[in-house]
Amino acid sequence: MALEAFAASQPLTLGVELELQLLDTHDFDLTPRAEDLLRELAGHSGDWDVKPEITRSMIEIGTSIQRAYAPLRDELRDLRAQMSRAARKVNIAISGGGTHAYQHWSAQQIFPTERFRYISELYGYLAKQFTVFGQHVHVGVPSGDDALWLLHALSRYVPHFIALAASSPYVQGEDTGFHSARLNSVFAFPLSGRAPFVLTWEGFGEFFDKMTSTGVVQSMKDFYWDIRPKPEYGTIELRVCDTPLSVDKAAALACYLQSLCRFLREERPFEPAEDDYLVYTFNRFQACRFGLDGEVVDPKTKQRSKLRDDIIRTLARIEPHALDLQALDACNLIRESLTEGNDATWMRRRRSEHPPMAALVEAAAARWMTG
Repeated sequence: MALEAFAASQPLTLGVELELQLLDTHDFDLTPRAEDLLRELAGHSGDWDVKPEITRSMIEIGTSIQRAYAPLRDELRDLRAQMSRAARKVNIAISGGGTHAYQHWSAQQIFPTERFRYISELYGYLAKQFTVFGQHVHVGVPSGDDALWLLHALSRYVPHFIALAASSPYVQGEDTGFHSARLNSVFAFPLSGRAPFVLTWEGFGEFFDKMTSTGVVQSMKDFYWDIRPKPEYGTIELRVCDTPLSVDKAAALACYLQSLCRFLREERPFEPAEDDYLVYTFNRFQACRFGLDGEVVDPKTKQRSKLRDDIIRTLARIEPHALDLQALDACNLIRESLTEGNDATWMRRRRSEHPPMAALVEAAAARWMTG
């Protein structure tokens, strides 16, 4: 299969996808009710999209094409309100969060579509363990070459988004010690991690042809990279964020990315290089394990700094671009979260009060459904 042509998009347009947890309102475990919720939402108003995910206890929502923080936030709030009403009608709850705190993978059921069955047959138990929940952000770019340049330029900032969005400290009833344990599940897949260092769409096509000729991949969907090009949309897709516990946080993360992309495209503060990836896995681990308290190494200077400090410096550098994009409120919310902590920190604070684990999940669901 040949790589499709890259569809040009208006630069810096946004699309947000959120994978969400479907919860039983009695024990707040995951419940396989995706079909029921999809039927209830079939006549929803708005330009957003809703569809199933790999297991029946999950659902994915996708926004329309957006250009600024306030309209994106408002659409996500409307989406949340309609989904919450539909969920109450079928007696379930909905929550964000990168992992469910105590579900067991063996209890999950694969959603009955051809692709999900194929993934289950190929990856075995990993498919059910993929019942984790992420936020994906698409950013429009005008060409495949632009997409690949921006993808690699953003590699230095991947830890920012992991740490800011982290909301998965608990797995199967245990505190993992990680802020984002979700990404450990993603990393189990053989085609995850970073994209190969290719800077032209022609060169990427050659790589894609080699991969398809081996039979290892059939389409771009088979790549689970942290950032990947999406030629059919004319975007790059950032995939490292846990689903936040609120839609306002999801909108803010998307517009922080948008402002950062404008800064990189217009100021070109550096040229991406293969050596940028020498510290990529270390920086990524630090963000997953320690969140905003992690450390990152600058690939050029080799200097180590606190991730929180690196985000503060970045916010200052991109502020003029955020102003032009009407994203200052989004960046201010990001700045506030550096003091308040991420959602994983919020969950641990709640847990330190010694409520039952189900009460923690119930509180997270209330946070998402009511704002």
